Amino acid sequence: MSAADREAPLCLPRRQLTRLPQPALPQGTVDTHFHVFRAGAPLNTPRSYTPDIATIADWIEFSGSLGIARGVLVQPSVYGFDNRVLLEALAAYPDRLRGIVVIDPDTTATEMERLDRLGVRGVRINTRNKGGLPLAAAKTLAESIAPLGWSLQLQINPEQLPDIAATLSGIRLPLVIDHLGFIPLARETRSLHVDALKRLMDRAEAFVKVTAPYRLTKDMNDQGFAEVGRALAASHAERLLWGSDWPHTELWDGMPDDADLIETIRAAIDDPTIAEKIFVRNAEALFFGR
Repeated sequence: MSAADREAPLCLPRRQLTRLPQPALPQGTVDTHFHVFRAGAPLNTPRSYTPDIATIADWIEFSGSLGIARGVLVQPSVYGFDNRVLLEALAAYPDRLRGIVVIDPDTTATEMERLDRLGVRGVRINTRNKGGLPLAAAKTLAESIAPLGWSLQLQINPEQLPDIAATLSGIRLPLVIDHLGFIPLARETRSLHVDALKRLMDRAEAFVKVTAPYRLTKDMNDQGFAEVGRALAASHAERLLWGSDWPHTELWDGMPDDADLIETIRAAIDDPTIAEKIFVRNAEALFFGR
C-alpha cells in the first residue's frame, strides 16, 4: 500500500434500512445524487477516501424499499476519469438510470456523443476532493457539453458561489450545485449564503440539491438545514432537487439513518405540491426529458 493510499481512510459502511420514512417519498421520486462502488475497480491516487463497497444492485434494493423510481448516478472522485463502474450500471438499468461523469476537458465530441447514447446527462466539477476536476475546467467543459443539453454539476466550496456566474458568462446550460453549496448553517451568516444561492438560481437553469445535511452540520438536530430548505423552497421550488447521497461517503464516526435523513428534508418541504416538484418533476425534466 502506498503512502497516498494510507492517507485515504476507509469510509464507514452504510446502515441498512430498518424502517421507512413517514411520510413516504412522493410517487415517482428521482434520487439525483448517489454513488456506487464495485469490488476490484481501480481507485484513483491520490484520493480523499477509500470507499466501502456499495454496488448498483445494493442501490436497486435500497431504492426499491423506499419507492424511488429512478436515479442519477454521480461519478465519485475516487475513480477519477475512469467511468466504467458508472457506465456498467447505466447499461444494466438504461430506463431507470442516468449518469453524471468526470471527463478530461479535451474529450472529443464523438466520445461525448457515445456517452450521451449510454445515458450520461452531465459532467461533474469537484473542487473539494482529490481527483476531482477544478473550477478552471468548467468553461471548456461547458462549451463542449452545451450542444448535448447536459448539465454541469458543481461540488464546490461556498466562497466559490459568486465566481460561478462570471466563470460561465455567456454559456447557456443547466448548472447543478451539490449539497446546498456546502454553506455554513450558522444563524449570523446563513442569510448571506442563502441569498447567494438564490441569486444563482435566478440565473436561467441553475439548480440546487437539497441533500446531505451531515455535510453542513455535525448536529443532526440543527434546525438550520430545514430552515434553509424551507426558505429556498418558498422562492425557488422549481430549481431544487433531492438526492439521497447514498452510501454516504467520507464519514468516519457516525453513519446517518436514511429514514431520518428523508424525514429531515420532508419536514422542511411539507407542502405536497412543492414536494412533487423537488422530489419528482424537476429531476424528470432535467435528466429524463429525452
